[in-house]
Amino acid sequence: MTVISMSAEEITKKIMNKEELFMLDVRNTDDYNDWKIEGLNFEHLNIPYFDLLDGVEDILHNIPSNKEVLVVCAKEGSSIMVAEMLSDEGLDVAYLAGGMKEWSEYLEPVKIAELKNGGELYQFVRIGKGCLSYMIISNGEAAIIDSTRMTDIYIDFANKKNAKITHVLDTHLHADHISGGRKIAELTDATYWLSSKDASDVTFEYRSLEDGNKIMIGESSISIEALYSPGHTIGSTSFVVDDSFLLSGDILFIDSIGRPDLAGMAEDWVGDLRETLYKKYRNLSTELIVLPSHFMVVGELNEDGSVYKKLGYLFAENHGLNIEDENEFRRTVTENLPPQPNSYQEIREMNMGKIDLDEETQREMEIGPNRCAVR
Repeated sequence: MTVISMSAEEITKKIMNKEELFMLDVRNTDDYNDWKIEGLNFEHLNIPYFDLLDGVEDILHNIPSNKEVLVVCAKEGSSIMVAEMLSDEGLDVAYLAGGMKEWSEYLEPVKIAELKNGGELYQFVRIGKGCLSYMIISNGEAAIIDSTRMTDIYIDFANKKNAKITHVLDTHLHADHISGGRKIAELTDATYWLSSKDASDVTFEYRSLEDGNKIMIGESSISIEALYSPGHTIGSTSFVVDDSFLLSGDILFIDSIGRPDLAGMAEDWVGDLRETLYKKYRNLSTELIVLPSHFMVVGELNEDGSVYKKLGYLFAENHGLNIEDENEFRRTVTENLPPQPNSYQEIREMNMGKIDLDEETQREMEIGPNRCAVR
């Protein structure tokens, strides 16, 4: 029977279209339990590769004949071998091209809206990592917010839209993924923006984001207005775009809120987090559409694969915005936290410019789910 490769893009489309897929994951059980490919109609079976070296006959009864079958491993090689073994037993199967490393890096651009005076807003969904980044285009200019290290994707996308990248912004100093903001700025001669409160140890030049900054994109009235919103980090900054969208960084998500402990300052920053969520955000229009920098589960994706909700909806439905007792709120965001992101200290140092590691090391550092939220 046949063995074919299936790309991360193809799997992403299946997730967004809520299609069925049976996944045989041959990674070690610990790696599988920590992080796997999830879809609303995906079925999983984890059998480590080393348990299949003598053949796949014993698991054939677990493999459905009425669904597409995908074999997954870390880098690709093991999944090809298992897929070929299954094919020899008469099954049509696919393997994940590039393995989970490729899955971690794929970005799917989704158009969010037409903006005033002809502008456009795009969300880049890093489906395997739960990261969300943004591009605003207006009058032949573009701004990028919270970019990943896969910089070519943004540059190529802007080129296709005939837009020059003029501004690159990070809502905060990231600890879960390596920012591509500084590199994009260097490659395109754009201005790189970061809060000075997060930049005390950085080794590069930047423009400081300050509360009330207005950064124009193109010659239109589209602007990005900075809103100082500490809590996840001391310099976390949200952006109000076109008076319609709230880019909340890692402060507020669809079904969770940001964690304050990734710089070891949970007890100091929990008060800032509550102030941002319960006072600053409460003063904003409930009609603002919240565009976060992460999502936790595929259930947070909308029908078109985008991730957003109105602020008023989140005030009503997000548990983290409805903890009236301050002591309970403090306990929620400082105790029983999920594990910290893989290599988060090294990632922070990369984003400060203190260390410079090769591409393969950077890929390894980012493997795994995002862990920026408190639920």
